[in-house]
Amino acid sequence: MAAEIVNPRSDERGSETGGGMEGAPAEPFDPAFALHRGGKMAVQATVPVRDKDDLSLAYTPGVAKVCSAIAEQPELVHDYTWKSQVVAVVTDGTAVLGLGDIGPEASLPVMEGKAILFKQFGGVDAVPIALATTDADEIVETVVRLAPSFGGVNLEDISAPRCFEIERKLQERLDIPVFHDDQHGTAVVTLAALRNAARLTGRNLGDLRTVISGAGAAGVAIAKFLLAAGVGDVAVSDRKGIVSRDREDLTPVKRELAELTNKAGLSGSLESALAGADVFIGVSGGTVPEAAVASMAPGAFVFAMANPTPEIHPDVAHKYAAVVATGRSDFPNQINNVLAFPGIFAGALQVRASRITEGMKIAAADALADVVADELSADRVIPSPFDERVAPAVTAAVAAAARAEGVARR
Repeated sequence: MAAEIVNPRSDERGSETGGGMEGAPAEPFDPAFALHRGGKMAVQATVPVRDKDDLSLAYTPGVAKVCSAIAEQPELVHDYTWKSQVVAVVTDGTAVLGLGDIGPEASLPVMEGKAILFKQFGGVDAVPIALATTDADEIVETVVRLAPSFGGVNLEDISAPRCFEIERKLQERLDIPVFHDDQHGTAVVTLAALRNAARLTGRNLGDLRTVISGAGAAGVAIAKFLLAAGVGDVAVSDRKGIVSRDREDLTPVKRELAELTNKAGLSGSLESALAGADVFIGVSGGTVPEAAVASMAPGAFVFAMANPTPEIHPDVAHKYAAVVATGRSDFPNQINNVLAFPGIFAGALQVRASRITEGMKIAAADALADVVADELSADRVIPSPFDERVAPAVTAAVAAAARAEGVARR
């Protein structure tokens, strides 16, 4: 009701037909629209303002003492404001879920959703910020100017290849964690699931040959992260085939990727690369022919993570694979970023880390895998997002790694 008062319906026309365009029939009830009416989040005070004494402490004149103290010792901002526990969720609306470039306003429901997931699963406050620009330098400059208000920056749904440049420039200019979840959150959860799949089947990461479908933000990050974690070889495929050194049509990002990956020197199609492969990771959409899946090594792992339609349907994958994972909640082994980003930021903020390192991300993946290490089965290589052990485990691991790597400031 309060949301309706503050933010009245913009689709009301006051007609005698009960709203909507005059003479139009009433639209059927949709629970998604009902839930989103007025937005999904609000600001709530943590201190009471019941009388003039409370007011004089929470605002003027009492607030002036705190401001003066912070002016003299800027590090006190972490103790006397919410800076050290709040994250900016920043987007330009160019790569929103499976919807693509829908613009900043249309991205807000997703950014609000992201913010409440931060709070629900990590105890971290978050503020959605949708920017009316797609220029990389303008985004960087805007976020740099907003940064004094936040303890960290979560970049969200910004299209590749600009997302790589934006993250890199912000990390160079800011002394707070900057993390593109579409890249690194996906990579962390994928590695955790892969570790447990290998444990379950008695294999080592170094023995696995992996093929990734998709050379966008997630695919590039997963490839680099798996190699850093010790996976034997990774080949990445884009729309034109395997990203390899002999291709002359590669962007700078893919050129770098070609130098890091594909030790086997594969070229040609995704389907040809899958022959004898141990792992398939899909972050691209599209469909992989069943014959290509059948050509993979015995006991393969299939992580078909496109939503809502996996690259390989689980029913097909189970014919040939020992472990199958998707991005969907209605199948076992959901690769869901919410298993990673709340705990990663909670751990980083807890120790006031200046950045999120590769070591912190690997620690997060290891901790996530360990949550279910004693409960492994083909249908349980990754915990549920609602497993209450996840956030504390990831938070503690990330905080410890930050201290070990010298980026913690308390």
